Formats: sequence, structure tokens, C-alpha cells
Amino acid sequence: MKTIVAAIALFIGVSGGSFAATNAPVAEATMTMDALRQQIKTDERGFIGRTLELTADEAQQFWPLYDRYHAELDRIIGRQNRAVIEYVQAEPTLTNANAKRIAFEMLKTDSEEVRLRDKQLKRALAVLPARKAVRYIQLESRIRTLARYDVAGRQSLVQ
Repeated sequence: MKTIVAAIALFIGVSGGSFAATNAPVAEATMTMDALRQQIKTDERGFIGRTLELTADEAQQFWPLYDRYHAELDRIIGRQNRAVIEYVQAEPTLTNANAKRIAFEMLKTDSEEVRLRDKQLKRALAVLPARKAVRYIQLESRIRTLARYDVAGRQSLVQ
């Protein structure tokens, strides 16, 4: 199973948006990051639902998994946000020890997020056809990438 998940993850990374574009509505599969930002700001859940084109049975099984994933993800994001805030507040007087501690906390939460996304793919594969499950993970990955980009753009490098 790990080999299958690794192969799917590799495919997601290599294929970019082309795999999602095959079955997803064209307007949503090929949107720019700015358009994606607006869609998720307006109605992330609706955007996910429209892009996955879930049947009633799939939706009944999928949405509890989605909610569980986001509850777990929110805890990780909260820790990431606390580390960023701690860095910003300490920036003028940041010691080497604090810089190291904050960096390790960020890396730890990054790893936890990847493990959670891996677990979510397995959950999605249990209730959705593989193509929809992979499309869903691609969407989650794009959404998180956009959020990380926005945070990184506002944060200065350690001096």
C-alpha cells in the first residue's frame, strides 16, 4: 500500500494540474492561483465539491472525512502560526537558540502535515474512486501551497 501511495504522490508532483484537468470542470482545473485564492476565500467547500463532482453516496461518505481532516489540519496550522508569530515578535533580538528552536518546530509541523495528507489520501481512497481521491489531494495541496506562499511573502528572512 505504501508503494501505491508513494507512486500516486510522485505522479501528483510530476503531473502538476494536467491529471486534475482531465475530469474536473475546465474552468476550475486550469484556474490561476489568484482565481483559486478567490474561490477558496468565497466557498472552499463548494469549490471542492464542484471540482470533485461527487455523487450523493460519495458526498455522504466524503464530507465527514473532509471535516475530520480540516480539524486535524487546523491544529497543525495553529502550531505553524504560533511559530511564525513567535519569530516575528522575537526578530529584532532573535538568538541563535531561539532561531534553531523555531526552525525545528516549523520542520516538525511540516512533517506532520505531510503525514496527515498521506493519511487523508488513504481515507479518501477508501470512499472515492482513485481519480477523485487523487484530484482531491491535489486540490488540498494547491490550497495549502497558496496559503504557505502568502505567509512566506509576508515574512522576512532571518538576519
